[in-house]
Amino acid sequence: MPKKSVSKNDVSGNPLTSDWQTPYGLPPFDKISHDDYLPAFEQAFQQHLDEIQLIEKNSKPASFENTIEAIDRAGSLLNKVASLFYMLTHSNSDENLQALELILAPKYAAHLNGINTSAVLFARVDTVNNNPPVSLTIEQQQLLQTIYSTFVRSGAKLSKRKRAKVAMIDEELSRLQTGYGQNVLKDANQFELLLGKEDLTGLPESSIIIAANEAQTRGHPDKFLFSISRSSFTPFMEYSDRRDLREKLWRGYTNCANNDNDCDNKQNTVQIASLRKSRANILGYDSHAAYQLDDRMAATPDAVNRLLNQIWGPAKKKAAVERKDLQDKVQSNGGNFSLAPWDWWYYTEEVRRERFDFETEVVKPYFELENVRQGAFNVAKKLFGIRFEKATDTPKYHDDVSTYEVLDEDGSYIGLFLTDYFMRPSKMAGAWMNSLRVQAFIDGVNQTPIVLNTCNFPKGEPTLLGLDEVRTLFHEFGHALHGLLSKVTYQSLSGTAVKKDFVELPSQLMEHWAFEPEVLTSYARHFETGESISEELIAKIGATATFNQGFATSEYLAASYLDLHWHGNLTTEQLATDASEFESAALKKIGLQDEIAPRYRSTYFKHIFSGGYSAGYYAYIWAEVLDADAFEAFKENGIFDKNTADLFRENILEKGGTADPMDLYQKFRGRIPEVEPLLLGRGLITRSN
Repeated sequence: MPKKSVSKNDVSGNPLTSDWQTPYGLPPFDKISHDDYLPAFEQAFQQHLDEIQLIEKNSKPASFENTIEAIDRAGSLLNKVASLFYMLTHSNSDENLQALELILAPKYAAHLNGINTSAVLFARVDTVNNNPPVSLTIEQQQLLQTIYSTFVRSGAKLSKRKRAKVAMIDEELSRLQTGYGQNVLKDANQFELLLGKEDLTGLPESSIIIAANEAQTRGHPDKFLFSISRSSFTPFMEYSDRRDLREKLWRGYTNCANNDNDCDNKQNTVQIASLRKSRANILGYDSHAAYQLDDRMAATPDAVNRLLNQIWGPAKKKAAVERKDLQDKVQSNGGNFSLAPWDWWYYTEEVRRERFDFETEVVKPYFELENVRQGAFNVAKKLFGIRFEKATDTPKYHDDVSTYEVLDEDGSYIGLFLTDYFMRPSKMAGAWMNSLRVQAFIDGVNQTPIVLNTCNFPKGEPTLLGLDEVRTLFHEFGHALHGLLSKVTYQSLSGTAVKKDFVELPSQLMEHWAFEPEVLTSYARHFETGESISEELIAKIGATATFNQGFATSEYLAASYLDLHWHGNLTTEQLATDASEFESAALKKIGLQDEIAPRYRSTYFKHIFSGGYSAGYYAYIWAEVLDADAFEAFKENGIFDKNTADLFRENILEKGGTADPMDLYQKFRGRIPEVEPLLLGRGLITRSN
C-alpha cells in the first residue's frame, strides 16, 4: 500500500508545488498558506506551457505518442494544484480563498484557451486525427477523439479574430460564473430564521436540537436558527405548524441571491446566458444548448425535449391529483385558504401519516450516519469484493474529514476515499464528489486515485439522517466508486471523465440499494437500542416510495426545462429581459402549477450557472432511464448477483470515458435501455399486464 507520494514535480520552497512526502501523497494542509496559491498557479501555468511547447517544437512528424499522449500527460503540476485549490473553495472556503478564486478564474480560463486554440499544436493534433494509426485501441481512439474535439470546441478552427473573441468571452464567463457561485454561498449564509421556543410547535425534537446548535454556533444562545440549507429547510417545511414561518422560510429559500443586495445574481444570470449564446454562435451553433449537447449522449436539444416531454405529461397529471389531495386535507383540517407552495411539504406529511400510518421522522433514529456509511461500504463489498479500512494519522483540511484505504478482494490497494459530511458556513450547499488525484498509468506505473465525497448533513450527537439524506450518501458514494474503480491508461478518460448525461448512472444506480429490505436490515439500527429496523417500517418505506412523486418529478423537470430555456435559441432581446420575468415566461410555457416551484430558480441554480451542467441538468433524468433499467438486471438476477456486478464493474465503473457510453451500457445490459422502468419506479405509470 502506497504511503508516500510518487510525484515527480520539481522541489521548491512552495509546499503546493514540492513533492508531498505525506501518507498517500495527500496535501500537507498544515504547511500551506493562502500566499502559496498564486505563485503555485503561476509556476504550474509555466510548467504546463513548457511541456506544450516541447510538443509543438518536436521535429518529428506528429504521431499519437508524441502529440496525443503527450498532451494527456502535460499539466500534472497544474492538475495537482488546481484540484486542491478548487476542492477547498467548495468545501472549506473563506474570504481570502474567494478573493483568490476571482483572480485565478480568468487566468485559468486564459491559460487553457491559449493551449486549446494554439494553431501550431492543433496542426499536429489535426494531422493525427486525419491519419490515425490503424493499430489504435478503442481507448486510444477515444482519447484522440476527445482531444481533437476539445480543440475544435475551443475554437481552434476559427480565424485569429474569432479565436480572440472566444478567449475574451471565456475569461469573462469564468469571472461571472465564479462570482455567481460565491454570491449564492454568501446570501445563503446571510439568511437566518431565528426563533424562540414559542415558535417551534409541530417540529420534531431532532430538528429543534439541530436548530439550537446552529444558533449557538452563530452567536445566538437560547435561540433556534433555521437556514435555507436543505437539511434545515425540509424538516421545518414538513412539520412546522406555523404557516407564516413556513412562508418566510420558503421565500428565503426561493429568493436566494435575488434580494437586490450585493449578492444579487439576476444580472449575472442574464450576462452568463448571453455570453454563452454569443460564444456558441461564433463556434457555429444556434444556441449554447446545441453546442453543449453536441458532445453528449443526447446529441440535440430536440432529443432532450422528447425525453422530458415523455415524462412531463404523467408527472403533471400525478401532481394535479396530489394537489387535490392536499387541498382536501387543508379543508378537512378547517383551513379556509388555498394551498400555497409553502404548504405542500406540511400537508404532504399529514396525508402520508393518514394514508400509510407513517412519517419520515420515525425512521431517522435508525439512520445514524456511521451506520449508513458502513451500509454503503457493505454494499460495495458484496457487489465488488472491495473493502474500506479507516486510515489514521493522515493530513486533513478540516476535523470533519474521515479517510479510508480502499482494498480490492485480493487485498491489493485501490485508492483513498475521504468523506466530509457536515454542513458549515465555509462549504457550498449540496453534495458532490471530486478527486484530488485521478487513476491513470503514468510512465507505466498505476497512479492510484484520491476521491472525496462532500455533503451537508447537520451535525448531531449522534448525527441522524432522513431518507433523502440517506439517498444522498449512497448517491455520492456511487460517484466515488466510479472514480475509485477506474482502470484506464489516460487521465483525460479516467473515472467520472465521461459524458455529462452518463456520469449520473453509477451514482443513481447505487441509490437503489439504500432501501432494499435485505440491505436495510444490515445497517439500519436504532442508535440507542441497536435494534434492527422492523419489517413493518421497511414495508412502509417501500409503500411510500412513489408517494409525492408528481411533485418531486415536476419540480425537477421544471428546473430542466428552465435550464434549456436559458440556453436555447433565443434572440439578444429575449435574453436582455429581467431574469425573473424570463424565468416566469419559461415556467408558464410548460404549465407548471402555481403551488410548485422549480427545484432551483435562476439566481441560485449553481448546477447550470457556476457548475458543469449548463444545458445539462436533464442529465439526471436521462441517466435515470439507464439506472432504472440497469437495476432491473440486478432484480432479475439477484441484487447481489456476482456476474451482474462484475459486468457492471468491468463495463461501466472501470472503463471511465474510454468508449462510447451506449456501447459500454449495451455490453453490460445486452441491449439498449428502456424508459418504462423509470416511469414505473416513480409511480407515474402502472405496470401493464
